[in-house]
Order: sequence, then structure tokens, then C-alpha cells
Amino acid sequence: MTPFIAELAGSALLIILGDGVVANVILNKTKGNNGGLIAITFGWAIAVFVAVYATASSSGAHLNPAVTLALASIGKFEWSLVPTYLLAQLLGSMLGALIMWIAYRQHFNATEDAATKLGVFCTSPAINKPVDNFLSELIGTFVFVFAILFIVKSDNSLGSLDALPVALLVLGIGLSLGGPTGYAINPTRDLGPRIMHALLPMKNKGGSDWAYSWIPVIGPIAGGVLAALVYQWIV
Repeated sequence: MTPFIAELAGSALLIILGDGVVANVILNKTKGNNGGLIAITFGWAIAVFVAVYATASSSGAHLNPAVTLALASIGKFEWSLVPTYLLAQLLGSMLGALIMWIAYRQHFNATEDAATKLGVFCTSPAINKPVDNFLSELIGTFVFVFAILFIVKSDNSLGSLDALPVALLVLGIGLSLGGPTGYAINPTRDLGPRIMHALLPMKNKGGSDWAYSWIPVIGPIAGGVLAALVYQWIV
């Protein structure tokens, strides 16, 4: 599997399972309706686990422009490969959102609230304060990337369980720092599904909140690059 296909497929898996658990919890008439925050955070952690172990050997399992740009900024990834990775991550996240929507199409139709429909696809602030929302995404992604840079693969490989530390990291960030904005911590995790929300036909859909969309893109990139620079400085 080429790195491009791996990043595309991994990003699609990430969104199918991640946005899928959100759909199961917040859309009407699902088996998991009102499952709560714990279900969502665990679902996203499992999504990360599956996507990482499926792609680690082929692409390094970046699956996140914040990770790709952070690694490139400190010389741990070739800049010439960055556009390919970013494109694959965006296309994969759009594909994943499409597949998730197909699986839950009847439940989108059964849900009248436009904000709930949008919330399946992408993040939104609990309290709309752009500066604070930006800082929330920056801090969450700083923690994510900084911790990833310290995760060293064991000499005694656990196979697919090598992806477990990253999944637990995402779980911890969701439980501790996810409250203000829904913890995008990944630009294409938010942008790709937001684009699909704008394109897909849904009853009572509403807008895609493009005024907010820059925050879960720029915030994670800033946090990831800052984490990489701090890591390089102290190590």
C-alpha cells in the first residue's frame, strides 16, 4: 500500500468510526441515542486505534495535517511529501464522512435540528469565543503532538497494540480538554466532513458554519508546530 493510499484509507476509517459514534449518540432513533460524552470519547479513541494500526507500516499513520506539518517543521519528515499527505488526509476524511452519512441517512432525515446534524460532521464551540476556542484547539493539539513525539515504539512489538498509546492519548484529551470545542485536534478531521456536510442532501440541513471553520484548522496546525519546536528545543 502506497503512503497516499494508506493516508487516504486511514483517514476514511478514522471518520467512519469517529463521526459514526457521534451519529449514533446524537441523531434521533438510533440504538445509541443519548449515549453521552463517554461513548463519544471512547469511540474516537477506538477510531484512532484502528486507523493507526492499519496504516502505520505504510505511511507512518500521520492521518492529521498537524502531525505532518509538525514533523516536517523539525526535519523529521520530508517537505516534498507534505502536499501528498495533506491531500490524502483531506480526501480520506471526505470519503469517510460520505460513508458515515450513507450508514445513518435515515437517522439524519429523522433528526430535525440543523445544529445536531452539523455536529455529527464537525466540531463547534460550547461557548462561541473565537480567541478562547482557538487557544483550546492549540492547547489540545500541542498536548497531542508533544506526547506523540515522546512515544517510542517498543523493541518487543505488540503488533496492532503498538497503536494503543496514541488511542489512549486521544481518549485522555477528549475527556480532559474536549469540553470547550469538541477537540478537533486535526484540521482535516473537521474540514473534510464539513465540506461533505455542505455538499450532501439532507432535510432541514442548515448552514455549515464556515465562520467558525478556520479555528479547527489553524488552531491544531499552530499547536502541532509549536509542540514540535518545543520538543526539539528540550530534547
